[in-house]
Amino acid sequence: MNALPFSKQVRVVAALVDGCSIRATARLCDVNRETVMNLGLSIGEACQQLHDRMMCRLHINALELDEIWAFVAKKQRRLTDADSPEMGDQYTYVALDAVHKAIVSYRVGKRDSRTTNAFALDLRRRIVNRPQITSDAFQPYLQAVTRAFGAEVDYAMLIKEEHLVVPLLGEPDPARISTSFVERNNLSMRMQVRRFTRKTNGFSKKLRNHTAAVSLYVAHHNYCRVHETLGKTPGMALGITSHIWSIGELIEAATSIGPSLARPIKTGHSDPENRPLG
Repeated sequence: MNALPFSKQVRVVAALVDGCSIRATARLCDVNRETVMNLGLSIGEACQQLHDRMMCRLHINALELDEIWAFVAKKQRRLTDADSPEMGDQYTYVALDAVHKAIVSYRVGKRDSRTTNAFALDLRRRIVNRPQITSDAFQPYLQAVTRAFGAEVDYAMLIKEEHLVVPLLGEPDPARISTSFVERNNLSMRMQVRRFTRKTNGFSKKLRNHTAAVSLYVAHHNYCRVHETLGKTPGMALGITSHIWSIGELIEAATSIGPSLARPIKTGHSDPENRPLG
């Protein structure tokens, strides 16, 4: 990664967040395939740290929760006893701010109580007010939301198959009980992250790389991608950034994380001639 010119790093990351595969990115950017994978892993994991620094102390009124399916190495039905537990189905849990369209929290793991609880606890530590939450009918959500938020939440479950809305905690506003926005985000993730594209050979071979790709998508979604309805990025709508980030700024912000870094992060380039494209 250090030997790759910054301008090429920007081109590689731009291709990855636009849905290109590893091999296609390598061809388009004239970069070795291993270099593309290593760069995606490094930047993706740095973006996870960036997310932890930026998405905190938030006031969020309405949240939508959902999970998107993918798999690592093999589909679940093809697993054997000798295979690693990291293989098979892997779900990405997403908590989307229904107003500002920001991805507030995410978690990659099995679709079980353990991952659901970890996801809900992570969401709780990022929010300082009492939110309204809507989820699908996955049963572990009730215990996880109750454990994480206690009485400080208005929570409803949407059971689409039966056309039912079930208020479970507090007094959720019926007008805000929906999962439409987070489900639309699932489509965006499938389109922009090659690893999620169905019926291709672009699926993840390692869980670590898969998680890094998700983190890169989330950072790009929050800080670089202008939402059509808002006319700004979700980060700008939340007030944690002041402008649309370029790919170069995202890379710089993510890779400059330090122990004393405080939110919000200010990024920029002092030398206009060296300002990266993106």
